[in-house]
Amino acid sequence: MCFTQDIWVLQKPAQIIMDSSGKAQRVRPAVAPAAAPDGGYSWFILLSCFQVFGLTFGVIKSFGVFYVEIHQYFETTATGTSWITSVAVATIHIVAPVASALSARFSHRSVVIIGGLICTVGVVLGSFARNLIELYVTVGFLNGFGYALTWTPTVTMLGLYFEKRRPVANALASAGECIFTFVLTPLFQLLIDSYSWRGGLLILGGLQLNLCICGMLLRPLKATRDMTCEVKEEEDGLCLELLPKNDIEQSTTNCLEAGELRISDGSDQRTIKACLEDPEEILKSTIEVQDSSNRTKRDELRAKILRYVDYTLITNAQFMVYSMFGVFAALGFFAPALFLVPYARSKGIEEYQAAALMSISAVLDLFGRVFFGWVANLRLVQTVQQLTASVTLLGTVLLLCPLASSFPELVAFSAAYGLAYGATVATHITVLAEVVGIHRLGSALGFFMLIRSSGGLLGPPIAGFFIDKMSDYGTGFLMAGVALIVSAMFLLLLHQMNRRGQASATKMHDTHTDRMGQSISAEAKEQDVT
Repeated sequence: MCFTQDIWVLQKPAQIIMDSSGKAQRVRPAVAPAAAPDGGYSWFILLSCFQVFGLTFGVIKSFGVFYVEIHQYFETTATGTSWITSVAVATIHIVAPVASALSARFSHRSVVIIGGLICTVGVVLGSFARNLIELYVTVGFLNGFGYALTWTPTVTMLGLYFEKRRPVANALASAGECIFTFVLTPLFQLLIDSYSWRGGLLILGGLQLNLCICGMLLRPLKATRDMTCEVKEEEDGLCLELLPKNDIEQSTTNCLEAGELRISDGSDQRTIKACLEDPEEILKSTIEVQDSSNRTKRDELRAKILRYVDYTLITNAQFMVYSMFGVFAALGFFAPALFLVPYARSKGIEEYQAAALMSISAVLDLFGRVFFGWVANLRLVQTVQQLTASVTLLGTVLLLCPLASSFPELVAFSAAYGLAYGATVATHITVLAEVVGIHRLGSALGFFMLIRSSGGLLGPPIAGFFIDKMSDYGTGFLMAGVALIVSAMFLLLLHQMNRRGQASATKMHDTHTDRMGQSISAEAKEQDVT
């Protein structure tokens, strides 16, 4: 038995089948999900998501300019300083399911606004930190917690507002990460030179208040609520839905049109007068139906949990296969950006030229996200096939990196790496929505981030381990390339599972059609005989 809040009413069927006695045989829920507009106010949701990408992951990428100042100020190691960002990234991934649950319980708008406030508080408190531990707690944990509360609901809302244009919408939104990285990196350096790293963090905290404005733009889609008091008679009992109190009057009107319904509960046959003008009488009747359904407390708890966190996703084979892709892909995603500049310096490239390689990669990353998001929107091939191709290309480029030694060769590698990386990022969220369905995207995104966190955390240390053993930064790129090739294997497996599912559905449809045709033929023969 499904329920929400305020008052029990029976759901309206999508199609009512009445027998000779006037009894309703089958009904379906009346609350239809709102269709994705794919335009109009959807572009404001896209603008909000664009800024959220920039003020979260864009800030994380640009935060490296604070490393040297913090390292020198506290006279600590580079490893100790790097834990600030590590804690933030880990917190984003781990808290993502919590953000999804809070969005379902309250609203996407309120969760994002609260997340923006937490980000601001964390960074402002970090500007007064007296040691690294306080920076771990403030700029690391609190800021990462706020990022999770802002990024996850906003991306989910973007998926709700776009359907036909979802690939290009995801690509344009993620482009905010690239553009904000370009803007914030020199801005942070200017703030540090003018006000020290503490003043820079204080101004960054004020800048992140814009996340609250992004949350205000998240206007929820309104579903059509058209309730009647029809009854669903199935083997698992009655499916009821709670109607808000301000909709009782409308429900009563619908009930007057429904007539007298019979409800079957085991061997007990009872008749309920649905045409009651007094809402209190409706409440009494529906409470009796609730009592007669013999629901257990375990079923109630399960229904409440599923409303906020769809834990049944772990039983979805396709989702788990895609999550394994995320783990191995994350092993190779973060290491190249971390070791590109050190690798170039080890090849004798000058400091400013080595830094320029990251800028070249970021430019092609932006182009790759927009262009391949547009290609995915054309639906020339299945999105999972396009993602498989881009991930395989990215892994191949990383495997070829150790062959580059001169600056022109490293420029070509950086451009190819940025382009393939952008193509991958542009489509991976779209594929997730196709795997689980848009109605489960919120919970799926949270669980996917949680599972992927292991790859994101272990990728750089594993690459660093090979670099230390071999005394060559090129081995770090080899590790990342192998991990991405392995992740592409899981995408191939997912594609095969999708094909088998489609073939099975087609076979069942053809069988059903044949049976109907045979039945019609038999009826025609009987009529001819008669």
